[in-house]
Amino acid sequence: MNRPSADRAPADQSKPSVKEASAPVTPVRPTRPSRPSPAEVETDVHAETRESLTARRSARRFQPADDDTSVAASRVARQPASRESRPEQDASVTPAAQIDIAPPSQREANASLPAALPDPWHIMRHVEVTGLNERRSRLPLVDFFRSSPTARAFDLLRTRMLHSLRAHGWKRVAVCGPTPGCGASFTAANLALSLARVPNSRTVLMDMNLRNPGIARSLGLERSALYNGDMLGFLRGEIRLEEHLVAASDRLALGLNTSTFHNAAEVLHETRCASIIDDLVERTRADVVLFDLPPVLHNDDVAAFLPQVDGVLLVSDGSQTTARHLKACEKMLAGHTQLLGVVLNRARNEDEFSGGA
Repeated sequence: MNRPSADRAPADQSKPSVKEASAPVTPVRPTRPSRPSPAEVETDVHAETRESLTARRSARRFQPADDDTSVAASRVARQPASRESRPEQDASVTPAAQIDIAPPSQREANASLPAALPDPWHIMRHVEVTGLNERRSRLPLVDFFRSSPTARAFDLLRTRMLHSLRAHGWKRVAVCGPTPGCGASFTAANLALSLARVPNSRTVLMDMNLRNPGIARSLGLERSALYNGDMLGFLRGEIRLEEHLVAASDRLALGLNTSTFHNAAEVLHETRCASIIDDLVERTRADVVLFDLPPVLHNDDVAAFLPQVDGVLLVSDGSQTTARHLKACEKMLAGHTQLLGVVLNRARNEDEFSGGA
């Protein structure tokens, strides 16, 4: 075999060789469609099922469904949606925690607040009026001695006064005399006992004579007044209504007083005193409220308290009251309140009292 000589020049490197120019081409096989996995098949089945259910629901909107079908549809509708299919919550929608879900009864109770106060007649301390007990010594009370002319006179006074009050819608009556010693406390106590015998009625007697109180002494309740006799504290709002009033019966309440106060007019002028009197009349639901006041011509207590009453019952003494006293009282009361009548105490003749409207 002949070997190439070393002197022969090398071949041209720029021309490709036959083997490089004619490199074999690998044939491309056609790709077959891949089979879906079982998970993809299950997803497509669920999608078709949801589409069919949606179509059935839309069709049932226009067609009456049977009982079983409607029950099944309601069960499907109650199924909660998945997290992916739930729409985003609108910011304007109030969260369920902020919605008032209180029952109607509780909402009505909250709307009616503040709650009504209890009836003070059920809380008052009960006392026994000495004059109503036959075994006790006789006091200047005529309620137990019904056959006496004085008892009949107070009953007549009660009836005439009730006619005037009901005709005008009045409740508050001041009982006072022109001068000291006319018997205003005696008249107020016996008139209150007579009013308390009226069926289905309520009467309140208040001892507003802060300079010389006398209701507790007239009714024999001096010991009870030691515990419930701070009228000054009640008018100043320091004592509650239930703690101050005492019940002589289920139709008579008493506001007692034991301490004296010489600057009573200043207390009676206060607006707080007026509001307390208004609350007294409203809460007790009294038909008549009697106020035992000091003498009209002796100080200005009556003049200070006149705006709180509807009328005045003037008590005159047959042994000391003069026509000049009565005329001075009428002049002072004119334009401020009504003069309901004049009661004559210690009469010199058979007429125990005289009254005028």
